[in-house]
Amino acid sequence: MGFGGLKSPAGLQVLNDYLADKSYIEGDVPSQADVAVFEAVSGPPPAALCHALHWYNHIKSYEKEKASLPGVKKALGKYGPANVEDTTESGATDSKDDDDIYLFGSDEEEESEEAKRLREERLAQYESKKAKKPALVAKSSILLDGKPWDDETDMAELEECVRSIQADGLAWGSSKLVPVGYGIKKLQIRCVVEDDKVGTDMLEEQISAFDEYVQSVDVAAFNTI
Repeated sequence: MGFGGLKSPAGLQVLNDYLADKSYIEGDVPSQADVAVFEAVSGPPPAALCHALHWYNHIKSYEKEKASLPGVKKALGKYGPANVEDTTESGATDSKDDDDIYLFGSDEEEESEEAKRLREERLAQYESKKAKKPALVAKSSILLDGKPWDDETDMAELEECVRSIQADGLAWGSSKLVPVGYGIKKLQIRCVVEDDKVGTDMLEEQISAFDEYVQSVDVAAFNTI
């Protein structure tokens, strides 16, 4: 697996083709997979590679939040098309946590006073950095089904109404129309919420308020991130 060399035009083309039918490298929400690939790209892809450029700009908007995105960063060779080998420099090994610090001297020689002092300083820096790390925010991925009244309901307008709902701790994701029968399609839309700020009751209540378009709202899936 891989994208080839992500710093080369050929590698960016592979990335663009891969994202033609996807919003993210893995899954339906931004994750550490997107961070790993984003950090391997040297800059914004050219405008001709519209899928890769749209993804790049979207992930860039999470710059201050990337450490809190779900998942675990893996080697670049763990992502992308199965028939392409990763050749991006520094992508051949799994990334290490930024907090990894070498704390111990060599076992082959006696520790000197200077080495001991340096080790204690690094240990103090490590503990200080750990103490300053922000607490993890509990988040959930929710898949909602919005059912219209009939087959004449303007589903684009319905989706626009749903996305107009804004709240601190709420981020809308991908959506699609799913046939339910007799020419009627329901809106299936995903969102990510901060659990202590946004709940399913609030979402169902606000979406149901658009009763000109919405007959009912259901939670199709709920997963803790």
